[in-house]
Parts: sequence; structure tokens; C-alpha cells
Amino acid sequence: MNSLDRKKEILGLLHNSVYPEKGVNIARKLNVTRQVIVKDIALLRATGENIISTPEGYIIPKDKKTIYRRVFAVIHDVEHIEEELTIIVKYGGTVVDVIVEHPLYGEIRGMLMLKTIFDVQNFIKKYKALKAEPLSKLTGGIHLHTVEVEEEEAFTRIEKELKEKNFFITEDNLL
Repeated sequence: MNSLDRKKEILGLLHNSVYPEKGVNIARKLNVTRQVIVKDIALLRATGENIISTPEGYIIPKDKKTIYRRVFAVIHDVEHIEEELTIIVKYGGTVVDVIVEHPLYGEIRGMLMLKTIFDVQNFIKKYKALKAEPLSKLTGGIHLHTVEVEEEEAFTRIEKELKEKNFFITEDNLL
């Protein structure tokens, strides 16, 4: 299979997939290495394809419904990561990413694409198993999340509970 045909196969697979596809699984299906898939994905992105890389694999967002997007500025310690993410997804939010402002590198963004409680639980299991430090550790717990919802009213419910838990950034909790 030549490079052009392989890229068409990758796009077809991602367009037809409801869930993220791991690069290693795509590579197996197309009988190439994962590095070839990583290169092909980079080239497809360079041509304007909206391919998102998540911890669970590659996905092309499905634009079937109106999606509202907002960025939430939050602060909390590492012990409250699961609670914060759960608040967002339980009201129908998708946690698209986490963003921190680093003094040397500027904006650092990690793609999350957490849509359900199950996604959050799997993320937390992986976080604990890897003994990784979250990006928010770099900024004393201050970070941003891009959140998407199908119903704009969901933002009100998410913000209300984040404020109740003192996770939502205000002048008071920054002092």
C-alpha cells in the first residue's frame, strides 16, 4: 500500500470510529510500524485534517450537534483532580484539555477528551499507575480546562459546583 492510500485508510478509519484509535492498532491494521502512523498523522494534520491526539488514541471530532465551548480557570491541589473532572463530566461537559502557563515555555496544553465518569476514572488510574505529575503541579494548582457541552445551560451548573468546591478561580482563592 502506498503512502497516499494509507493516509486515505487512516482518514476512513478515524471518520468511522466513535472512539479514539491507538496508533499501534492502526499500524497493525495497515501492516506498518507505529512510527509510520505518527508520521502520516502529522502529514494529515499539516493538510488541515482535524485529528486530535488523546491519551486513548487518535480521533476526528464528529460535528453532528451544536457544541458550545468555554475555558474554565481553576485551582486545586493534586488530591482534587478526580473530583474536579467528575464535576465537569457529570453535567454533560467534555474536558477537552488542560492548559498551564509556564514561565519559560509559555502555554503548555495536554489533550484529555474526557466525556464520562468512566473516562475520568480511567484517567485517574493511569495517572496513579504512571506516578506522573499533572501539569497543574507546575503552576501551584492553577490551570485551565477547555470544556465543551451540547447545552449551554450546563456551563452554569458546572461553574456553580466548581465555585462551591472553591475550585473556580476568584480573587479570594488566589490571595
